[in-house]
Amino acid sequence: MDIQAYIASGVIESYVLGLATEQEVAELEQLRKQYPEINQSMAAFEALLEAEAMANAQQPPAHIKQALLQTLQSEFKDTAVASTQPQATITGKVANLNWYKYAAAAAVILIVASAGLNIYFFNKVNQLQNQYLALVNERNSLEAGLNIYKTKALDIYNSMQLMSDPNMLKVSMPGIKGKEDNLATVFWDKQSKEVYLLPNRLPQAPENKQYQLWALVNGKPVDAGLLSADCSGLCKLKTIPDAQAFAITLENKGGSPAPHLDQLYVLGKISG
Repeated sequence: MDIQAYIASGVIESYVLGLATEQEVAELEQLRKQYPEINQSMAAFEALLEAEAMANAQQPPAHIKQALLQTLQSEFKDTAVASTQPQATITGKVANLNWYKYAAAAAVILIVASAGLNIYFFNKVNQLQNQYLALVNERNSLEAGLNIYKTKALDIYNSMQLMSDPNMLKVSMPGIKGKEDNLATVFWDKQSKEVYLLPNRLPQAPENKQYQLWALVNGKPVDAGLLSADCSGLCKLKTIPDAQAFAITLENKGGSPAPHLDQLYVLGKISG
């Protein structure tokens, strides 16, 4: 096990701050028995938290100190008055009373200081927890983006494999007159007769329109499939047993039983 990578993962910090899951706690408790480095890292992080707490410790408010002094002065006066009584009867009582007063004053100071530390640690834990959640969300976003890029890369690789297959017949379809900038390419498998379309340069279809591929068979157009809106690479359409040419028209969404020639965009004949 790469113990240094485990230490750098942040699980120790989560454990000390009480943010670790039950599974992480169980695993850490087991590993710390085997690897002294884990205990050393835990001690170092705890020392760091303690140092930060002391560096940011807040003094009790001035009015608390003033109130304590006034209380002690009042008690000293009471003690002075009581000293006029017989010494033998009051000495023990005065000593006990003074001890309790000093103890109460010290307790108040400790409570105030403790409250300040509790507030500091509460804010610090919340801050660290928010940072931890932000890192988790960022990691999840990066993983999702990486998966998308992997899928796209795989699609491109598969498309290149298909286009370079010697069984594929490439049919280039340039734009017709007035639409010379348009271009699309059909890859027709000579064995399986499957048709793939690459929309090299076609304008984006309006929302209520869709590009439709036609195979010209003995002078008659045959529906060869619709180009989906999310198709940006090599798209598989219908199987066409025979054809002398291919063409694309822009039809209403869902396609048309016959092509509207006034919406013809590209046309390519099969050579040979």
